[in-house]
Amino acid sequence: MTTSQPLIAVMGVSGSGKTTVGERLATALGLAYADGDDLHPAANIAKMTAGIPLDDADRLPWLDAMGHWLAAHEDRGAVVSCSALKHEYRDRLRAAASGLYFVALDVPRAELVRRMTTRTRHFMRVELLDSQLAILQPLTAQEYGRTVDATRDVDTVVHEVLAALDPGSAGTQPR
Repeated sequence: MTTSQPLIAVMGVSGSGKTTVGERLATALGLAYADGDDLHPAANIAKMTAGIPLDDADRLPWLDAMGHWLAAHEDRGAVVSCSALKHEYRDRLRAAASGLYFVALDVPRAELVRRMTTRTRHFMRVELLDSQLAILQPLTAQEYGRTVDATRDVDTVVHEVLAALDPGSAGTQPR
């Protein structure tokens, strides 16, 4: 990484816990935090609220806004939560902010549906979950990051990520 403080993107489909994990991780590291949902153009939010999946053309301005936000925090570190479902989306974010570490939250579909149907005040409809799962491309071994089981307690997930980021902790390396 090129910064003394990490730049982290907590990624996954809707309902995976990106906001909760991202906020907790930022707090634990003392870093700025942004929820990618807050960076969507109004047209994207309107589409998702209406149950219409976003396409790549919809996502590009959103990815660029996140990349710009991350680049502005590159010297002091930050955490952003965002779906970053495709390799090309993650490549676009890395092009804007080198050294970006991805934390991919892995949650089974049934649990995602349970979470999405029990939460309140969120524009993303459960009917759009399958469209996200259909385009999700998991992190590869070549991508700087780690996939974590996000069905566990949030503190356990955050602790795993912190341990992975600390090269001196029990032989773990960021991966």
